Amino acid sequence: MKKIWDYLFLPAVLLASGAVLFLGLRCYYRGAYPLGYQEEVEAWSAENGLDPALVYAVIRTESGFDQEAESSVGARGLMQLTPDTYSWVLYRLGEAGEGDAGDLYDPEENIRCGCANLRLLLERFGEEGTALAAYHAGWGSVSRWLQSERYSSDGSHLDAIPFPDTESYVEKVLETRDLYRRLYPGLGEGAPEAV
Repeated sequence: MKKIWDYLFLPAVLLASGAVLFLGLRCYYRGAYPLGYQEEVEAWSAENGLDPALVYAVIRTESGFDQEAESSVGARGLMQLTPDTYSWVLYRLGEAGEGDAGDLYDPEENIRCGCANLRLLLERFGEEGTALAAYHAGWGSVSRWLQSERYSSDGSHLDAIPFPDTESYVEKVLETRDLYRRLYPGLGEGAPEAV
């Protein structure tokens, strides 16, 4: 009997240690990549036909889930919208003149307009990488890059991004989106389609 225990003890300890390590890492990553503002993100993602993992990735990259965040260029709130972008999105939503830049610190309003902005950029540029470049560098910048053979071979997809910080931003958001998908299987499943 002692011989069987000698053979099973080490594998059992290794298996248990592996399970504890796996669960610990999963808890760590879920803490580092939370589902903050879940109700708002899931609702406005569904309303705009967006992958919630993408929205969480933008929020985590832009503000780290700090609703009071403000950038050096005046972008505000969770999804880091500038007052000009906010006004433009409200105009596109048929709500011109209704918002105030202070509303950008309100999580519900910021996520609502941030998701609407992402939807508009995806409709205009067609794919996530190019839309994210426009989210970071602006619609006009990306439109100019698409017209240059230096940055786009087909006029609709960016082969290269001339701003290193924008290129890094796009890579980071897409990697973070993929991590959210792995950490939270089924994220966004069952959400109603955009109207």
